[in-house]
Amino acid sequence: MTSGVLQRIESILSHLPSSEQKIAQYILDHPNEVIHLTAAQIGQVTQTSGAAVVRLCKSLKLNGLQDLKMRLAGDLVKPVKSGYRDVDLKEPVESIISKVTDNHIQCLKDTMEILDVDALKKAVTYLLEAKSIYLFGIGASGIIAQDAQHKFLRVNKNATAFSDVHVNAMILANALPTDVFFAISYSGETKEVVDLIALAKKYGLRTISLSKFGHHAVDEYSDVSLKISSSYEAKLRSAATVSRLAQLYVIDILFLSMASQEYEKTMQYIDSTRQAIQMIKDHR
Repeated sequence: MTSGVLQRIESILSHLPSSEQKIAQYILDHPNEVIHLTAAQIGQVTQTSGAAVVRLCKSLKLNGLQDLKMRLAGDLVKPVKSGYRDVDLKEPVESIISKVTDNHIQCLKDTMEILDVDALKKAVTYLLEAKSIYLFGIGASGIIAQDAQHKFLRVNKNATAFSDVHVNAMILANALPTDVFFAISYSGETKEVVDLIALAKKYGLRTISLSKFGHHAVDEYSDVSLKISSSYEAKLRSAATVSRLAQLYVIDILFLSMASQEYEKTMQYIDSTRQAIQMIKDHR
């Protein structure tokens, strides 16, 4: 991706060290000027240092200041985003339809801009090579795990999405090193999810996590960290709605990428499962 740096900065701004936070805020406030400055100059105008600029680039998962500038230039030539809107008291359904649609579109665009293509490719490789895929999430993230399980089962992957921590622990104890544990947590800090991915890592499994942008506890045990947009927290929790959509979006990208890599085989599996479901329907 050649844009999306402003979205990344907004996502992790409040979690940055003070010196990096100063630089990040300056970039948000003066994006046009930053494109023409060196690391030393940015450090000077923010009363920090060139080294702090380099550290910020690392925090943003970028390959240095030049990468930041290229993405920043991409952001500046894009139309101004509409932003997220929450619903109001006794708002007409017609208006809610418009706001929900806008919020979903904005969320997908924001997530697209921060997706790490190399991480996605590595995750696809792990999933294709796995004999079994163990998915786990709590609450709304558990629903995403079930959706992923459904997709992977259709292409002949032994996929589970059990919600019980102890059942998952027992499964991991007998798993193969090439199996994959897929942790899903929007916050990246859910204790049960962190405990299980740590256990999976201990047993030598390949590990993938899906969380909001930034560095979180699950990343400490992840071979591949996939990130979605860190959208705002709304009064009526519409952020939970759009974050769920972003998670499903990433799962769809993974599934379709897997299908593309093994197209003929995938189509055979999907046809077989479709026929099996039809046979059940015909016997009703």
